Amino acid sequence: MTSSRVVITGLGAVSPLGLTVDELWAGLSAGRCGIARIKAFDPTGLPCELGGEVPPYRIQDHVPKSLRKSVKLMCRDIELAVIAAKEAVANSGLITKGIDPEKANVDPMRFAINMGAGMISCDLEELGAATAASTVNGQFDIRKWGRDGIRQITPLWLLKYLPNMLACHIGIIHDIQGPSNTITCAEASAHLAIGEAAQIVARGSADVALTGAAEAKVNMMVMLRQDLVKRTVTGRNDTPETACRPFDTDAAGSVFGEGGGVLMLESLDHARNRGAKILAEVAGIGQSHNINPAYARMEPDGAGIRIAVEKAMADADIGPDELDLIIPHGTGVPNDDLAEARALEAALGSALNRIPVWPTKSMLSTTGAAAGAMDVIAAVRAMNRRTIPPAKNFAKLAKGCNLNIVTQRRDGAIRYALCCSHTFGGQTAAVVLKAFEGDATK
Repeated sequence: MTSSRVVITGLGAVSPLGLTVDELWAGLSAGRCGIARIKAFDPTGLPCELGGEVPPYRIQDHVPKSLRKSVKLMCRDIELAVIAAKEAVANSGLITKGIDPEKANVDPMRFAINMGAGMISCDLEELGAATAASTVNGQFDIRKWGRDGIRQITPLWLLKYLPNMLACHIGIIHDIQGPSNTITCAEASAHLAIGEAAQIVARGSADVALTGAAEAKVNMMVMLRQDLVKRTVTGRNDTPETACRPFDTDAAGSVFGEGGGVLMLESLDHARNRGAKILAEVAGIGQSHNINPAYARMEPDGAGIRIAVEKAMADADIGPDELDLIIPHGTGVPNDDLAEARALEAALGSALNRIPVWPTKSMLSTTGAAAGAMDVIAAVRAMNRRTIPPAKNFAKLAKGCNLNIVTQRRDGAIRYALCCSHTFGGQTAAVVLKAFEGDATK
């Protein structure tokens, strides 16, 4: 960063391992897998019947009483974002209107929000009756849809599924009146949103910013799409805990899930002035785009990932030898994992042999836009606890993946951590975190 230093002072997460950051970290540390047979709908007949589902919750418990009518306009993605944001704000020690209207201590006009979101898929039950009313002799008729079918849908239906509504609802709840944006770049969304939020704070356009992402991919239409492009693991429906195996020789595909992760960013001066507990520093950000003509797969050399990593490292002004942790995207899709491994090797050189690599999706599933945010949160916790838990479902490196995968817990200081992500649409992003040194109040 070239201007104000940007630090992380709050974390919030909802994941297949639990509804809080503590549960997320405890599950990752214990090697617990949040992947199981899908419960949200009957997956019988799908090639992959598995998903990473968030434990049950009541969204009303996470929204101020005065705004509880708004939950009627929240899809699952919005709910996950709202829950994670509430924890991030509370964890930061800041008091917003959504925490306590009488004691709010945040200037709403100096408060920004930048969220990542995915391609939100609607609930099929909401469209079933309308679609049925729009058929003629078993065929969908667009004229009948306009005349009869659309009447079966509430006029406010679309407001549940616009990607910017994650930031919108969080902004209303916490009275955020500063810069606001939404990034919809699939699995790269969170890292891109964190990067932009950090830039907003760094250049002085806001003192604090909520950022991260959420997405719910446990949806029949989402699952069918991933099955059709052959990204899901098949043949392992009876062994969900070992189904997803990033960078492993037995990897055979990904498992998709849901989650949300939100961070509170602040300028260092603002955090110091209020005596905040500083968890880590955003040291560097990088992004790129490099699409493969074979759209559903990464380009074989992972050029986009390499460029994003190189940019993030340059922004942090560090060399590969200074990295102590990498949390890769690592989905378990063999071709994509190989491309990412090649990209990391090209960007980091021989230092990659030393740097511990800790993939998380074997436990969390591929949670779309949310994935990058949860990885950053995991990296911050690893820094704070000075430990890297072992990877799950890893036995032997896949051919060509020359990575130092963590197989046993490693204890010790983590100075810098790198998190990276990519989409099969070509977007890539990387974030470098730095352990905060010194007294935050000085």
